[in-house]
Amino acid sequence: MLAFLGAIICIIASVHPAGTAAPPPAADNDSAAAALLPAADKGLGALHGPAEALASAGPRLPGGPPPPPLFSRFVCTPLSAECPVTGPGTGPGPGPEELLALRSAAAQLRRTALEQKERIRMDQETIRELTGKLSRCEGGLRTAPPAAAAAVPPVPAAGLRAAPRPGTMGHPPAEPPAVRELEEAVRALQDRIDRIEQELPARTNGSSPTAPALARDALHTKMEQLEEQLLSKILTLQKERQAASTDRSQQQHDIEKELNSLQNRVKELEHGPPGYSPPDAFKVTIPVQNNYMYARMKKSLPELYAFTICMWLKSKALAGLGTPFSYSVPSQANEIVLLEWGTNPLELLINDKVAQLPLSLKDKAWHHVCVAWTTRDGKWSAYQDGEQRAAGENLASWHAIKPQGVIILGQEQDTLGGRFDATQAFVGELAQFGVWDHMLAPAEILGLANCTSHLQGNVIQWDDQAVEVFGGASKGGFAACEEGRKA
Repeated sequence: MLAFLGAIICIIASVHPAGTAAPPPAADNDSAAAALLPAADKGLGALHGPAEALASAGPRLPGGPPPPPLFSRFVCTPLSAECPVTGPGTGPGPGPEELLALRSAAAQLRRTALEQKERIRMDQETIRELTGKLSRCEGGLRTAPPAAAAAVPPVPAAGLRAAPRPGTMGHPPAEPPAVRELEEAVRALQDRIDRIEQELPARTNGSSPTAPALARDALHTKMEQLEEQLLSKILTLQKERQAASTDRSQQQHDIEKELNSLQNRVKELEHGPPGYSPPDAFKVTIPVQNNYMYARMKKSLPELYAFTICMWLKSKALAGLGTPFSYSVPSQANEIVLLEWGTNPLELLINDKVAQLPLSLKDKAWHHVCVAWTTRDGKWSAYQDGEQRAAGENLASWHAIKPQGVIILGQEQDTLGGRFDATQAFVGELAQFGVWDHMLAPAEILGLANCTSHLQGNVIQWDDQAVEVFGGASKGGFAACEEGRKA
C-alpha cells in the first residue's frame, strides 16, 4: 500500500505542472510507469523542485500578474520502496485500475482549476455591477428604491476562497494576494452599500418641505390670492361699466336738469321775484343749432286714430326750419314728425309716410301752426296763422298712432328719445304746444291763432311742469297775442 501512495505522489508531481492530458495506456505496466514518472536520474528529488512549476497550473486573473504559488512545494516523505519505474527488468508496474484512478485524479484537478477561474470571473462582474450601483446612489440618482440595493446578495468572502484541492493530503493552499484584494474590495463595497441603505430611509422619512419648498408654496398661494383679487376687480369693473352704460342717459338727463334749474335760479335772482303768470305763459328757447339742446314732454300719447297738433313757433334758422317736434315709439322712430331739412319743403311724416306742406315759416317771425290727421282714408290738413294752406288723403291710411312714445321739441329722433342730428335741429322759440285726439274744426283753429280762444289740448297741455329742457335750452315768459302783434 505504501508503494501505491508513493506512486500517486510521484504521478501528481510529474503530471500537474505539465497541464496535459493523461497519456494513453501503455502496452504493459512497465511502459505506463515510464511515461508517467520523471527521468530515472531525477528520482524522488523531483518532488522537492521549485514551486513555480506547480503554480503555473493555477488560475490567473485576467490582465494581472501571475498569482503567487498556492503552496511552496510538495512534501514527500521517502518510503521504503521507490516510485515504480517502468522498463525492462524493473519489476511489475501499476495495474489498469491504478492508472484509471490516476487519470481521474488528474482530470479532477483540471476541473477544479477551471471552476475557480470561472468563479473569479463572476466575482469580478459582481464587483463591477456593485461599483456602478454605488456610483449612481452616491450621485443622487434615485433610479432604484433602497430595497433594490438591499436585494443584491452580498458576496461572501468565503466564496472567493479556493476550495481545498483533492490530492493535497487535506492541507488547504495559501490564498493568492489577488483573491485577498478581491475579498477586501467586496467587503468595502458591501459596507458602503449598507451605509447608503441606512441613509436612504432617513432621507425618505425626512422628506418634509425644506425652507425653499415652503417659500415656494407660500409664493404660489400668494399668487393665487392675487389672481382671485384681480379677477374680482375685473368683474366689478365690468359690472360698473355695464351699469354706467345703462345709466348714462339717465345721468346726463339728471345733470342737465340740475344745470337748467341752476340757470333758472340765477335768472330769478338777477331779475328779482317774478310776478304771477299762468302755467302756459312760457316759451322754450333753443339758441344754437346742435344735437343736444331740446325740450321733452313728460307725458306720452295714447293710441290715437286721429289728432290735431298746434303750436306757436319762431324760427331763427338760416336755411331749413329743422324739426319743431317729433314723436317716436320703440318700433317706429318717425311715428309723427314735422320736419324741414336743407332745401326740402316742410314735411309731415306719419308712420314714416310723407306729406309735403306748403307753409312759409322762415321770416323769423311768430307763426301759429296746426296739423290735423285721421286714420280714415289718411286725410290730413295744414294751417298757418289760422288759415288752411294744404289738405290731402292717403297719408298712412288706417294706421293707428302707437302709444307710450317720446315727444321731443327741437330735435328729430333716429332712435327712441335720442340719436339726434344737428343738421335737423330746430333753432328759435316754441310755445303753446298742444295735442287733441281728434281733428279740430277750422273755426277752433282760427280762434287759437287770433287769441280769441283758450282751448287746451285734451291729450297734451302746455304746462310749465310738463316740459323739461336740456343741453342749454331755456324757458322764458310768453304772451301769445302780444308776441304775435309785435311780430
